[in-house]
Amino acid sequence: MAQSKLVEKLKIIGPGAIITASFIGPGTVTTATRAGAGFGFALLWAVIFSIIATIFLQEMVARIGIVTKQGLGENIRELFQNQILKFASVWIVLIAVCVGCAAYISGDLLGTSLGVSYLTGISENYVAPIIGIIILMLNLLGGYKFIEKVMIFLIVIMSITFITTMFVAGPDVLHVLDGAFIPSIPDGSILMIIALIGTTVVPYNFFIHASTVSEKWNNVKDLKAVRTDTILSITVGGIITAAILITAGALIQGTEVTSVVQLASPLEPLMGDLAPIFVSIGLFAAGFSSAIASPMGAAVTVSSFMRWEGGFANKKYKTVFSVVIILGIITSAIGFEPLEVLLVAQALNGIILPLIAVFIMVVVNRKNAMGKYVNPLWLNIIGGLVTAVVFFLGTYSLVDAISSFL
Repeated sequence: MAQSKLVEKLKIIGPGAIITASFIGPGTVTTATRAGAGFGFALLWAVIFSIIATIFLQEMVARIGIVTKQGLGENIRELFQNQILKFASVWIVLIAVCVGCAAYISGDLLGTSLGVSYLTGISENYVAPIIGIIILMLNLLGGYKFIEKVMIFLIVIMSITFITTMFVAGPDVLHVLDGAFIPSIPDGSILMIIALIGTTVVPYNFFIHASTVSEKWNNVKDLKAVRTDTILSITVGGIITAAILITAGALIQGTEVTSVVQLASPLEPLMGDLAPIFVSIGLFAAGFSSAIASPMGAAVTVSSFMRWEGGFANKKYKTVFSVVIILGIITSAIGFEPLEVLLVAQALNGIILPLIAVFIMVVVNRKNAMGKYVNPLWLNIIGGLVTAVVFFLGTYSLVDAISSFL
């Protein structure tokens, strides 16, 4: 009986898992590894904060999707009566998200290939395009339910590998608790704190979540299930990120990190030949999930703003997804990842992250759209604080990108 209840509860997991699989990518894995190597366990509190912030924002957009039966793009369009403001808002967000997804897809594919290359010695520029072709086929042949199952499977793999390596690393529990619950900002850590939060709060995930909840549920009575999925899935993502940081803090603190595969060597005395396999599988799962989510983010955002119906099955959705992943296949094959394009994507992200956070807060408080499901006062206070932090992150990202250009 207890087992059957557990199975029923696990069936709730879906759209939230896609969000988790999306933000646990090569960027998050590398950032968490560098944070642990550079500052030990001192920045664990930033991981906890980023997960709490993500849970609150993603719950709001999921609620918007269920209650309004529309994506976030449709709801943003309806905020404006003035056609010029509507046009400007829609296209700023649309272009920023699509450029960001296109700019980062090459890195996602190359990040996915690192583990395979480490084990086999085959060049990343050969492995990455093959992974891209596999993802392209998944998009063309699979619908929402198939993608959901793939993402859940990848989260399970990441959980097993990264949490196991954390326990094997044997960190000092008291020091871990200090880092988690006593916030500190060590000298030179501010950029790392911003990176830890910035790799978790991802603009296109808002659009993915608002749209995918309607693929799984279709009634406001399902809001409890939506919240459970969101909280559980994103919390698991936070545990995975924390596990990577803790492992790095325990094993390679004081080391300059270029890749998470550096964790394999110090694990070998403890795990033997399994060490590089575990690390490589975890990195592959993280990269693969993010490489699926990046073109998905572009496709869902365009679909939402353009009001294309049919979700994942829509041919126009599949076309946008395919264009982005094909760009990734080509650029990863030739090793083309120009700094200028990445800086443009970073600058655009700096503009739209706070903008979208404000849009979310406005939409979720619209009585005519949300009815009795508008935010209560306490949630508006928390949402306002999170939006303020996101505004700071976005502004910093924009300034950093502009200074890099200059």
